[in-house]
Amino acid sequence: MDSELGLAPPAAKHRPPAPTTITDIGNDLLREIFILLPSLPTLVRAALACPTFLHAVRSSPAFRRRFQAKHPPQLLGFFIEPRRNEIPTFIPLRSRSDLDLTAAVRGADFILTRLPEDSCSPSLGWEIASCHIGYLVLVNNTTDQMAAYNPLTQALDLFPGPPDQVVCYNPQLPEESFLEFHIVVSEENQGMFRMVSVQHRNTQRQLQASIAVFSSATREWNVLPWMETPTPLQPEDDQPEDDGEEMLYYAGMQSNGFIYWKHTSQAYVLVLNTATLQFSRVDLPSFLGEVEYKLFSLGHTKDGKLCMVAVDDSDAYIGTLLVWFWTADKHGVEKWMLQDTYPLSTFLDATKSSTEDHATLEIEGVIDGFVYMSNKYDVHTQSLLSLCLETGKLNKLFDDSYATPAHPYIMAWPPSLICNKKDSETKLL
Repeated sequence: MDSELGLAPPAAKHRPPAPTTITDIGNDLLREIFILLPSLPTLVRAALACPTFLHAVRSSPAFRRRFQAKHPPQLLGFFIEPRRNEIPTFIPLRSRSDLDLTAAVRGADFILTRLPEDSCSPSLGWEIASCHIGYLVLVNNTTDQMAAYNPLTQALDLFPGPPDQVVCYNPQLPEESFLEFHIVVSEENQGMFRMVSVQHRNTQRQLQASIAVFSSATREWNVLPWMETPTPLQPEDDQPEDDGEEMLYYAGMQSNGFIYWKHTSQAYVLVLNTATLQFSRVDLPSFLGEVEYKLFSLGHTKDGKLCMVAVDDSDAYIGTLLVWFWTADKHGVEKWMLQDTYPLSTFLDATKSSTEDHATLEIEGVIDGFVYMSNKYDVHTQSLLSLCLETGKLNKLFDDSYATPAHPYIMAWPPSLICNKKDSETKLL
């Protein structure tokens, strides 16, 4: 009728465009937003806000590597060695401005409530053997049990201790035998692990080692036969004497799939590849031969380079912290290359001590490009510091509360942010 009257037909009604929702943002853009978050606890909170966010994070191993490279290791606190069979004590890193860090600590089981108690003993009887990639390795000598426990996820695995033939002698504590345990966990599948223990001996002028491995898949220990380990060539007169009670190596340092043992008196490090269980040797600068283990540590940078840190503590004013990288020289030969030096006065205030000799700096470890150090004055006051090897930035993490021996606890990448095989076959809705 409108056309008969010479009127234009009414305009067609168009539906308004659908509103843009968060699900319309692509995964790539979400990851570029998430990479700007300040810490791993904040990323966890954001990723768990909705399935779309979680899928964006879980579906990209490349994003995980980028985030880890951009952010420092997330220290949550440290465990103090127990006394008189008491339960290990956890001292959290406190930050009133970081609510996500506080929530991560509050939600974890750092008082170890899931560890079983021995009905015949008034105490738990658990001692910390090591701490790595978010797991505590604990030993109960009363019940002959071991535990691998992640306080954040509360994943607990109990298993028997190693066979009786796996024994190490500790000359510093002759009344006790000790074993050193290192957990090997894949970040892709944190539910499966191997426990590696190595014992060393000196016999007939040969240094030997035996490896014992527990597999969480088979639930059994496998003890390998003794094998000769690579050592530097020495004149006949300098060969070590056959002394079964001699401590050959300091406690092992675990990093990036390798375990490193520094010799107590010679300038080299024994290296175990935990994937192949093959030994090798890395020589050190000669003056590091007799450096004490608390003044020396090996680790890796953020990009995976082997690095070494040592303290020359001859004087609090002129002493030096030295940093080397294992890298190729101009001729393509890999060797230790001095990277940086820092005067000890950067980390120590000798005026806080009654004498210069009572102001000391000890290296706690090197983790993903950060050196963790503790200082103390007259044995009383102790702080934990971190030094970024990339930027040289120094941070004080704990003041007047850090105590050694202790185990710094670094937050591992949570399993909830990793896409396993089942998840990859089913699209996350």
